[in-house]
Amino acid sequence: MNADESSLGRCPECGEDISEAWILVEYKKNDGTEGVWAECPACGDVIAPE
Repeated sequence: MNADESSLGRCPECGEDISEAWILVEYKKNDGTEGVWAECPACGDVIAPE
């Protein structure tokens, strides 16, 4: 991961850091916050980074 790539969090399945490059979907939740679904490059799952 390059130093200029922002981390979204970690994969809840394997603990891998998820960078913005792996975003699949960005959406607005009912409470007004933003949510993200991303692909984990390590395990290949579609996850909500933690």
